[in-house]
Amino acid sequence: MPTQRAGFACPLTMEQPVEKRAFAWQPLTPSGMAAFARASLGRLLLVQFVVSLFAAVTIAWFLHHAWFPAIEQAVHQLPDEGEIRGGRLQCELSAPESLAENQFLSLAVDLKHEGQARSPAHVGIEFGETDIKAFSLLGYARLGYPAGWRIAFNRSELVPWWGAWSPALLALALALSMIALMLCWAILASLYFLPAWLAAFFVNRELGSAAGWRLSGAALMPGALFLVGGIWLYGLAIIDLIGLFICIALHFVVGWVGLCLAVRGLPRAPGTASTKTNPFVAM
Repeated sequence: MPTQRAGFACPLTMEQPVEKRAFAWQPLTPSGMAAFARASLGRLLLVQFVVSLFAAVTIAWFLHHAWFPAIEQAVHQLPDEGEIRGGRLQCELSAPESLAENQFLSLAVDLKHEGQARSPAHVGIEFGETDIKAFSLLGYARLGYPAGWRIAFNRSELVPWWGAWSPALLALALALSMIALMLCWAILASLYFLPAWLAAFFVNRELGSAAGWRLSGAALMPGALFLVGGIWLYGLAIIDLIGLFICIALHFVVGWVGLCLAVRGLPRAPGTASTKTNPFVAM
């Protein structure tokens, strides 16, 4: 009932319930990704940091499991004397010779790049007289030796160097992977947020520009985790290099699909009807 004070009627009114903000913690479902549109930037960066750490550990594991054993074997197969000086490789191996190989990586010395030391490994590194030639299913690339450097190419110097620095190189690969992933996700979110905003506009969903950027950044996480799974399968030799390339392509598709589903999971824009009326029912 209304109460009266000093001759004025003051009706008691009930406040409108305040909509509770969804807690953003997992970007693996449409509603989970949509929650990041209303979360803070720090929350998104924290989740991306955790995913990037998991992905970087996976990359470091793959390097340690697949590539580092071949490199260590190749270092022990180097000649007693050899160096790269003045942009040229000078060593005792005049004939083409394979240094090490496994399913994933091969290393060989072929000064003239005659192709006599090639391997069926997924990635091949060939040291020539003036450059390095790298082979894979995508073709090959050349990298010339730096002219002003002196680089050891012998067993006596590189065996202790590799033993001392391989853990640091693995840690560096982990750190660089995390930094690269965070930068790539920031760039992709900047490319995706405008299409996400347009899609939200046409389906009558509430989404601002900053919220669209956060939503796009969260929608990239399922694809990243999908690719991490592909790297594990490749490292365990369950899939081959072609299968890994397919996983790389599909992880973009997973991100696009996730973004579309996340937009559908957003709350409706104010002033739009949540349900459609039946036009054949008399009002």
